[in-house]
Amino acid sequence: MPRSGPRTTYRYTDQFKATAVRLSQFPGVAVGDVAASLYIQPFMLSRWRKQAREGLIMTKGVAVDKEVAAELKELRQVKKAYERLKVEHDLLKKAIAFTSRPRPTSSPSSASKGSTR
Repeated sequence: MPRSGPRTTYRYTDQFKATAVRLSQFPGVAVGDVAASLYIQPFMLSRWRKQAREGLIMTKGVAVDKEVAAELKELRQVKKAYERLKVEHDLLKKAIAFTSRPRPTSSPSSASKGSTR
């Protein structure tokens, strides 16, 4: 049940915004992954990225921890591998179900041909 009263509005510092934008600009890093790791909505991060392109948020000179960037890249790779494994697993389940299905030994058309003689 929703709570009554005013909603809580968070205010983020320009430093936080600039760091989030810089993290999302690394190659191989998805906006959704950065947003999830910072506990913010992806839409908010996309808006900050747009503001940075327009010059409203300055990202130059913002130091980003290389370990955090490497962890985000690794997270992206693990997610891709997981999705690939899920597809492979589903395919194997279908193959097992197909090969373990009992097959009829004779067809009805061949049985009727043999009885006419």
